[in-house]
Amino acid sequence: MANAPIFDLSGRVALVTGASSGIGERWGRILAAAGAKVVLAARRTDRLEALREAILADGGQAISVAMDVSDEASTIAAYDAAEKAFGVVDTIVANAGMNSEGPATDLGIDEFDQVTAVNIRGVFLTAREGARRLIADNSREKQHGRIVITASITANHVSPGLAAYSASKAAVQQMGRVLARDWARLGINVNTICPGYIRTELSGDWFDTEGGLKQISGFPRRRLMEESDLDVPLLYLCSDAARAVTGSSFTIDDGQTL
Repeated sequence: MANAPIFDLSGRVALVTGASSGIGERWGRILAAAGAKVVLAARRTDRLEALREAILADGGQAISVAMDVSDEASTIAAYDAAEKAFGVVDTIVANAGMNSEGPATDLGIDEFDQVTAVNIRGVFLTAREGARRLIADNSREKQHGRIVITASITANHVSPGLAAYSASKAAVQQMGRVLARDWARLGINVNTICPGYIRTELSGDWFDTEGGLKQISGFPRRRLMEESDLDVPLLYLCSDAARAVTGSSFTIDDGQTL
């Protein structure tokens, strides 16, 4: 991939959830460009297949698997497919997520449950299944397990109208710290990235509206981040160079919360 940062992830098998669009799609490409064998996971398999073909065309290695992160059986099946193709997944990027905007008084309980099912249970199932297989593969001795969770600056910064989403991101940020402690002696590092606002499918056309433009004008640098701003933090946390980094949360937001 052109202009990809230089990190050597050769020999690693990486699974990326939510890889059909946005940050997840970018991260699938970046991990493959760095030498990892990449398992692209999401519900929209047509998009995954297009991404897989693009990675193969660039000389990378990738497969696509259907995965509903909120469903335990689907999560297990995705890991089974990954192992069949590439071996044990040692690099897990729990990135799948969904948003829900608007006043809490208008938020239906079904929508609230859907957000928490994807954003919290989905992260838990993805991390737990990966850890189980890493431990069975002797991660304690190999010291090669890497789990990166995508949270958000909204985990720590108040954003009106995002009660369910913000709560879910705060939850997985703390979950990451607890899992890091639980697995500290088992060779599995768990860290969290909290991105700032980026123009992605998840944010829709909000930043073209009057309210979105006003929000951007309130940022110290009066701009949105680029997806590429997250490349180096991700690759570092997935690499052998991060052997001593676990239980940490990294805010990468171009100063938006200053």
